[in-house]
Amino acid sequence: MILNSYNDWSPLKEIIVGSAENYISHERDLSFDTFFHDNLFRSDWAYPRLNRRKGLEKESSNWKIKQRYVEELNEDVEGLVKTLKDLGVKVHRPLKLPPNAQSIRGLGWESIPVPALNIRDNTLIVGNEIIEMAPQVRSRYLETRLLTKVFAHYFNEGAKWSTMPRPILTDLSFDLSYARDMETTLGGPTEPIEDPASSPYDVGFEAMLDGAQCLRLGRDILVNIANKNHALGCNWLERHLGKEYRVHRIYRMSDNHIDSMLLALRPGVFLARHSDIKKLLPEPFDKWKIIVAPEPSENNFPKYDDGDLVLTSPYIDLNVLSINVDTILVNESGVDLIRKLEKEGFNVIPVKHRHRRLFGGGFHCFTLDTVREGEIEDYTK
Repeated sequence: MILNSYNDWSPLKEIIVGSAENYISHERDLSFDTFFHDNLFRSDWAYPRLNRRKGLEKESSNWKIKQRYVEELNEDVEGLVKTLKDLGVKVHRPLKLPPNAQSIRGLGWESIPVPALNIRDNTLIVGNEIIEMAPQVRSRYLETRLLTKVFAHYFNEGAKWSTMPRPILTDLSFDLSYARDMETTLGGPTEPIEDPASSPYDVGFEAMLDGAQCLRLGRDILVNIANKNHALGCNWLERHLGKEYRVHRIYRMSDNHIDSMLLALRPGVFLARHSDIKKLLPEPFDKWKIIVAPEPSENNFPKYDDGDLVLTSPYIDLNVLSINVDTILVNESGVDLIRKLEKEGFNVIPVKHRHRRLFGGGFHCFTLDTVREGEIEDYTK
């Protein structure tokens, strides 16, 4: 089928599901720590603040993941694939990251790649166009290459295929103002990012923006902006899309991604972390109904050791995937959220996903919907 996806709720026909094969470690460097700053260096009810190791910003540190977590993650991802196929959705998969993959190198940096798991991050589907976004984490710089076979399939069927300018990603490419701000959206204080190192390849702040920072609402696209990198990326996206779309900037709803803060379940209905999010929305979307996700329980998550990196907030189960306006895939551990959505009239399908906090994503993150029924619509009328 031809690529066609304008929102997150129209009847789903085709989707890409990420791969967790050979996910063995996290590469801790400035780009990684900046991206996950809120959840690495800020306390929540389950985990203490992570202590920073000396020189971490200037020297990468490979943080091993326990093999049993990876095996269980693979089981859960394949379970998601089966659920989607049983619902009649055609599922595409990325190429697998080879075992012991060689490190990738940029101008002045080197990093070990990760598999194409959270594939929502580095790609944005807008109608019949694939847009490869500008990556923010060095270890994920070539991640979309593992999706090339799928993208080429849609391109050969008539889809457009574009790529944002690729950043150089030196230390000084990153605007660290959000990480250094003591009054961020999630509340401070957080630990400061140390001074980054200069490089002969510095060009100043660069455009960096993830697809998961964008909420597609037909002709309107909401984009979360937390720093100058995001603003530059949004400038490019706005110019690239042209007058057919209206790009709305939302400032600091989160540190980067919007889909564990706000998702659209159907026209006129959002699922949100808290009711104050309504104040950040552009008109007329501030008139849409907001279903506030229940407070997560500590019992919803596995217990981890101090050496396990926790990359998401406890609200990660808000990261649901809609099959259509009535049916939603929800983590089976989020019992209170399931009950809430059922009371709101949704058909909820529970799916197992145990280690979402260790691997940085839920069902919305792991997937990229490529074909949904319908055409572009204006939901502001």
